[in-house]
Amino acid sequence: MEINRRSRGPSATELRQLQHFAAVAEERRFTRASRRLHLAQSALSSSVKALEEELQSRLFVRSTRSAQLTPLGRAFLEKAREALKAVQAGRQAVREIEGLAAGSIAIGAAHSLPNFIDLPSLIARFHEDYPDIEVSLQQGETLGLVDRLRQGSLDLAFLPLLDPFEHAIRTRFVACEDLAAVAPRGHPLAGRASVALADLSAYPFVDFSVGWGARALVDRAFAQAGARRRTASEVTDLETLESLVIKGLGVAILPESIAAARAPEIVSIPIEPLDVCWELVVAFAGGNGADAAPINSAARAFLKLLL
Repeated sequence: MEINRRSRGPSATELRQLQHFAAVAEERRFTRASRRLHLAQSALSSSVKALEEELQSRLFVRSTRSAQLTPLGRAFLEKAREALKAVQAGRQAVREIEGLAAGSIAIGAAHSLPNFIDLPSLIARFHEDYPDIEVSLQQGETLGLVDRLRQGSLDLAFLPLLDPFEHAIRTRFVACEDLAAVAPRGHPLAGRASVALADLSAYPFVDFSVGWGARALVDRAFAQAGARRRTASEVTDLETLESLVIKGLGVAILPESIAAARAPEIVSIPIEPLDVCWELVVAFAGGNGADAAPINSAARAFLKLLL
């Protein structure tokens, strides 16, 4: 008979049998083992007998005063101790992670997050509260981050809410802000108190690439206004967009707080009327209902810090 004939982990009943077997092997008497386990001797004897029947081998040579291990029993004891030790280590790991004394959290963030979410400062505060939790941050485009949430490689992701996510992805509202136009100083629109989207249509445009930054919001705004724009350049980062605008190669649209914080060579101009808002959410996978929360206890703690 092979002692390790199963690849699956032991069931609760099997764990109890292993514990009972190990206690008898160590005490060498059923009476002492039953006192140690706070278990009736008859129940202990039945448990060990059931284990022997399952293994189809005797584990003990019994006498009126002692229980001595058979050769197979000695070999099985070693494996039983390994199994019990592994289970105990697993339970300890669960306790540590649930108590936030260990573990990790993976956070995703869309490029060009509005300035009202200072993610590095939030992560620093979380690290102060939970120094033993490993935090990783990954940037990317929205759809890619949603895929990572779905696959389980991310616990949380900060994203613009462009369209309702699938049911498996839950969201919590963080903030919302308007969009603004940006143009270089000296541009014909730079001195205006506000502009309409139709005004912007007359000039070359610097856009984020599809799936990046505020591109989907800008597309939606122009579609709702019935206006069209001529895209001269498509980029995936703020620095390049800013440089192109400074050089006079196009105008652009950004979330208001980002637009206002750009280089002094750039002017931010409110867009009126505008019925599109940059809505920022924190997303996670799983859960149902309004009280849904991430499975990862560290992610739940991070959400409490944020919200």
